[in-house]
Amino acid sequence: MAEGFAIEETEERVILVGVSGTDDDGGEFSLRDFGEDSLDELAELVKTAGAAVVGRLLQKRELMHPGTYVGTGKVAEIKEMAERLGATGIVCDDELSPAQLKNLEQALEVKVMDRTLIILDIFAARATTSEGKIQVELAQLKYRLSRLTGLGRSLSRLGGGIGTRGPGEKKLEIDRRLIKDRIAQLNRELKEVRKHREVTRAQREKHQVPVAAIVGYTNAGKSTLLNRLTDAGVLEEDKLFATLDPTTRVLALPGRQEILLTDTVGFIRKLPHHLIEAFQSTLEEAKYADYILHVVDASNPQMEQQMHIVYDTLYRLGIQGKTIVTLFNKQDRVTGGEPLRDFKADYTLGISAKEGTGLDELKELLCRLLRENKILVERTISYEAAGVLQQIRKSGELLEEEYRPEGIFIRAYVPADLYGRL
Repeated sequence: MAEGFAIEETEERVILVGVSGTDDDGGEFSLRDFGEDSLDELAELVKTAGAAVVGRLLQKRELMHPGTYVGTGKVAEIKEMAERLGATGIVCDDELSPAQLKNLEQALEVKVMDRTLIILDIFAARATTSEGKIQVELAQLKYRLSRLTGLGRSLSRLGGGIGTRGPGEKKLEIDRRLIKDRIAQLNRELKEVRKHREVTRAQREKHQVPVAAIVGYTNAGKSTLLNRLTDAGVLEEDKLFATLDPTTRVLALPGRQEILLTDTVGFIRKLPHHLIEAFQSTLEEAKYADYILHVVDASNPQMEQQMHIVYDTLYRLGIQGKTIVTLFNKQDRVTGGEPLRDFKADYTLGISAKEGTGLDELKELLCRLLRENKILVERTISYEAAGVLQQIRKSGELLEEEYRPEGIFIRAYVPADLYGRL
């Protein structure tokens, strides 16, 4: 009998490599502030992707080296470190150019990856819906297209008949053409997804259902919050990008009011532009939402930087002029008593999505926000017009109803168009 072969997946051992500025640039956060923190985050990304970090190296220099990312002296140091630690590859903390990638591979003779490739790998593992898979593949193809390099005349292809002799179409050109064709097909599929979202959004607007988008840094507790409020059943895990596909659920508020909560993909520093382009249709949910719930990990030492990155990403997506409620989450882990501030938010609350503290206050705040766009009505309607009560319950807030001989007395908050009909 033939013996079976056991296939073991060997864990990759990688060295983290980063470049950090040497001087404070005078901005809100200097490059120096981000250096070690960014490598710590990269280590979490690598761990999430399934590899082990065996070493790290951070070079202080004004700009990345155009040819090798780090200086030539550091390349030799990385090579010696990889041999000593038995590393199978390195991961650079920035997106590498094709020239940097090629030069580092030739000099180090190990696998060379960058932050973008790691994030794309995580996204590919997390995507479960057809839309998520399309978006991830689109981002991967755009990343690969920008890194196609030729291997000289060895990749030229000869024709097989009269009139087709000659160098023909190079494999590089064929690969590029195939990738562009696939990108065009995926863009068409995403356009259909966008149309579907627009129809769904139009239905919400028609029925006047308000929407709040949950945004925040990855692993801030957005999915835990959604589950706690709506029993959505979304995966909760203490990992970066634990959930990728957006989820929308109805949240029932006091006074029989309802609001839709939409979870979005987490933000991260140095978010690859390929992902922002590919996930445009998903992130548009935040663009067309009525309110933004900004979830912040209040226990994270880099809380201020993470908030800055979230606001910068929202600005890049064109999401402005929204009512923002910042939720300082994970209060059960906060030890210090420093006041929590967010000067860019309209409202702030301290909560713990895991423990459920502060969520009643959040619901009350959402009720107040919904009332701001409605008009308080006190009047008696005839029994013949009693059907309007159902409309009030659906799109307004019915505070009081009393059945009297002359009709039904109501006290309610109603939208402007329904007020006109009343």
